[in-house]
Amino acid sequence: MFTVSEAWRTTYPGAAVGILTMHDVANPKHDTAFDKRKEELESQLRSRFSGHDRAALKALPIIQAYNAYYKRFKKTYHVQLQLESIVFKGRSIPQVAALVEAMFMAELKNLLLTAGHDLEALQMPVGIDVAQGGERYVRINGQEQDIKSGDMMIADAQGVISSVVYGPDHRTRITSETRQVFFTVYAPPGIGEEAVYEHLRDIQADVLLISPDARVEALEVYGTG
Repeated sequence: MFTVSEAWRTTYPGAAVGILTMHDVANPKHDTAFDKRKEELESQLRSRFSGHDRAALKALPIIQAYNAYYKRFKKTYHVQLQLESIVFKGRSIPQVAALVEAMFMAELKNLLLTAGHDLEALQMPVGIDVAQGGERYVRINGQEQDIKSGDMMIADAQGVISSVVYGPDHRTRITSETRQVFFTVYAPPGIGEEAVYEHLRDIQADVLLISPDARVEALEVYGTG
């Protein structure tokens, strides 16, 4: 179901990628128990990072690992910016739809970059690779994007579905009709496989909160070591 290229293994030694596939999920806009869980997480994050400033967040090992990756593409790790908005500005996790919010919640808790897709929109096989330059896809915002050479990317048989720098695509996006979901986690060198496993388990737990009858079809982590 999921493949890893030799180019990825050799270009990013110490990196990892994780996948979580779940069937029979729901994707409501509102759920009372789930909304409570979001509020609890926001409170936990503010407590956890109380007394931190932006420099202290940047010094966190996971943030450092991502910033080292993004720096080569002259970009800033956006999850750090989202965390800052929650912790420093008192903002809330955006209300979109439960499956997407579950992904956002895990990103903020664990700081690991995640993308979500409708499994039924994918064309197998799916795998991770390294962009050679010239690859193009339509981002989730509907804009066409050329991927930067050297960026990690995940593609199915039809084309790219996400890249680290530019995020998920539009074609396989999660919608209100999604009943089978596919989450992927990009971890650059310095994160480790166990952190990815724990992150996927957190996503699984939050999805089960809104879809108690959902089934896990795959929860796997692939490393380059």
